[in-house]
Amino acid sequence: MGVVLLKIDVENMKAEISLMENAVYIVKDGELHKILKPETGHGKQIISWQGHKPCNAKLETDIKF
Repeated sequence: MGVVLLKIDVENMKAEISLMENAVYIVKDGELHKILKPETGHGKQIISWQGHKPCNAKLETDIKF
């Protein structure tokens, strides 16, 4: 789940990402995490929160016929 960062400003806690790729990102405790895509291209991502922070991600894949 690597994230391609174009620019990092550690002092101000800012990161610049590419907008050329469709993706979902989560920021937790100052770290950027890229969420995996469904392999088939169809599905959904469910993010659970606890204590005002994302704690779990569930990836469901749909199969279209």
